[in-house]
Amino acid sequence: MEPDLDVWAHPGLRAAVAAGDWSTVLRTWRTLTRVSQTKLGALVGLAQPDVSAIENRRRAVTSVEVRQRILEGLRVPTELLGVGPEELPMPSLVLPGVVSEAAADRLTRVKQGRLRLDAASLDSLEGLLAAHRRAEDTLGSHAMFGVVAAQFQQVAGLYGQARGPLADRLVKVMAEYAQFLAWMAQDQDNAPVALGWFDRSYDWALESGHEDLAATTMSMKAHLAWSGGNGRRCVRLGEAAASKAGASEATRAMAVQMAGRGYALEGDGGAAYRRLDEAQRIIAGATDAPPWLYFYGESWFSAQRGMADLHLSRWGSAVENLATGLAGFDLSYRRDRAWYGACLAHAHAGGGEAEAALTTALAAVPDAAELGRPHAWGELHAVAGLLLRRGASEGRTLFEVLAALD
Repeated sequence: MEPDLDVWAHPGLRAAVAAGDWSTVLRTWRTLTRVSQTKLGALVGLAQPDVSAIENRRRAVTSVEVRQRILEGLRVPTELLGVGPEELPMPSLVLPGVVSEAAADRLTRVKQGRLRLDAASLDSLEGLLAAHRRAEDTLGSHAMFGVVAAQFQQVAGLYGQARGPLADRLVKVMAEYAQFLAWMAQDQDNAPVALGWFDRSYDWALESGHEDLAATTMSMKAHLAWSGGNGRRCVRLGEAAASKAGASEATRAMAVQMAGRGYALEGDGGAAYRRLDEAQRIIAGATDAPPWLYFYGESWFSAQRGMADLHLSRWGSAVENLATGLAGFDLSYRRDRAWYGACLAHAHAGGGEAEAALTTALAAVPDAAELGRPHAWGELHAVAGLLLRRGASEGRTLFEVLAALD
């Protein structure tokens, strides 16, 4: 049957496109239009088994070509992408002032093939990516995923113009974009898509000769394993990243602390704190943090150590470390402040400090509700549940606040 144009008024379908959740896009679109996987596949140029694999999250959509076929085949409204696919702006137009007007004009002419790709153009693209990373700290991954995906599409489209060292540098920039998209997919609890982007980032990092970026991506895959509750995999990936040749000291420190958190998740406190102590020694002397680890430092490390304390039910230490970390976070780090604020509330609740748990949780609610779903939001629900199980009236108060916003 011919799809009803009003299908794109469905809020769940629109949200799935904005989040880049192609599994949900395909399943929801088919439910609303009542067409088979075979018919949908014909529209987007995929075989029925491929459609099934994407819908069931056995395959991630990481190819720009496949993504574009889905957008065109399902007639995704251009307003969900910002603008039409042929008129996608260079990302500087999304964040005015990041790149000069002259540089933006140059990027447009490079895109159109009227000028050759050069080092100055790549400088501008790297500046845009850095700005979008910082914007995501404040606006959250849901708001930024579509923008960055459009930006990546533009960068990948320049590959055919790159030659020699410029080609290596462009592939490295593509690897950074893929890593960022993976992080945002993980933040939205979409592990299959995150893993696909991480794998693409790792391959491109190696292709471009940037071992430090490859090590960072492996360390971030360890974080993905940690998020999924797989401590053993977290340890192995963290240790592998830390031992990778070419990893900077800052990257090594991040990888070692990830291994420590994996040990904590497994309940091995001795191994956890040995690795965390080592990571702290490394980070104290690190002066070579790459641009994609702009957030990394003592405050962030303290917060991460607090996470290990939480796993090991060392409530007092968790409160101290999480509070120290939060105190050093810039106010623009809204997503991180929501997450670690929720974890601090959990530490207070675990230690029997119900009033402090409620006060801390309520302070985290606004940012968690706006851009901390599902992780920070889920942690706040866990705090409410813990307080209720212990008979604390503060648990009912927190539960009612969260229920009003669910």
